[in-house]
Amino acid sequence: MRTIGVVVNPIAGMGGRVGLKGTDGVVEEARRRGAEPRAPGRARKAFRALRDADPDVRVLAYGGRMGADEARDAGFDPEIVGTPAGDETTAADTRAAVAAFVDADADLVLFVGGDGTAVDIAETLNDLGAETPMLGVPAGVKVYSSVFAVRPEAAGRIAASFERTEGREVNDIDEDAYREGEVRAELKAVVEVPVAEQLQSSKQLAGGTVEALAEGVADGVEEGVTYVLGPGSTVGAVKEAFGFSGSPLGVDVWRDGEVLVRDATEDEILAHLGEENVVVVSPIGGQGFVFGRGNHQISPAVIRRSELEVVASRRKLDDIGALRVDTGDEDVDESLRGWTQVRTGRFERRLVKVV
Repeated sequence: MRTIGVVVNPIAGMGGRVGLKGTDGVVEEARRRGAEPRAPGRARKAFRALRDADPDVRVLAYGGRMGADEARDAGFDPEIVGTPAGDETTAADTRAAVAAFVDADADLVLFVGGDGTAVDIAETLNDLGAETPMLGVPAGVKVYSSVFAVRPEAAGRIAASFERTEGREVNDIDEDAYREGEVRAELKAVVEVPVAEQLQSSKQLAGGTVEALAEGVADGVEEGVTYVLGPGSTVGAVKEAFGFSGSPLGVDVWRDGEVLVRDATEDEILAHLGEENVVVVSPIGGQGFVFGRGNHQISPAVIRRSELEVVASRRKLDDIGALRVDTGDEDVDESLRGWTQVRTGRFERRLVKVV
């Protein structure tokens, strides 16, 4: 019988939809802006998939909202190995949970969080000299590491069925610099991770010239249409073609030659949508995600009211092969799956499958 330790960072990803690009050190600000917990729901999806795949798995959990509650909701009767020290959970709680899992000879640490949580777990495993593999359920805003499954349900299935592991990178970035538009990624650890097709790659920064592509989008601008322009260098070129310098890692809203909101939150985007709206996004580096990584402000509610324009260089499409979505709303994800046209030049488009 397989033994899996599950731990949830309950505040992971809260800063995404309110435009904070992370949660480290800004939890209270996220709450002030109306942010709601994202990780518990994603944990339940992963744990239910785990139970469907292997109902007999032995589950170890940290108390309360750090995993035990979600495990019970999924139908498990978890063994509680500890509880958070205070009302607010901390990195020390995560590290204590991992140490308890190692002491209990867990076969895998299945965690729900983002890169910061991944770093805490990886460093704890390394400090303990443990070879226990780890696997992430993506719930953070950025998710730069390659230790995460592409979706919560995939993580549950992988946890139940993996047969071997391989070394993968854990990366983290400086969130303060990220909020100012600069990416400073740092390799923090290399850890064992289950081998599976539905693991995401490490993020890569886009390269190459996309001026012609951007001009193609600008040529097609229509009067009265609201454009929601996502983050990244490719869409940044589109913003330049629209005549303004946008927030490089934020979402900007533009209509009829005017920037309506710069670095917008979900609520600000919704407030400025019109009768006709177009969301312009580009897949994230080597992962292929068009929604669910670094652009949580473009929420299911925004997507439902908008048309979609995906833009990418030919080289990027060659590298990723397929596009991915992880909005947190399965109905919206399903509506986006299938074949879609991706603009690759001023006039050129390519059919790419969304999986």
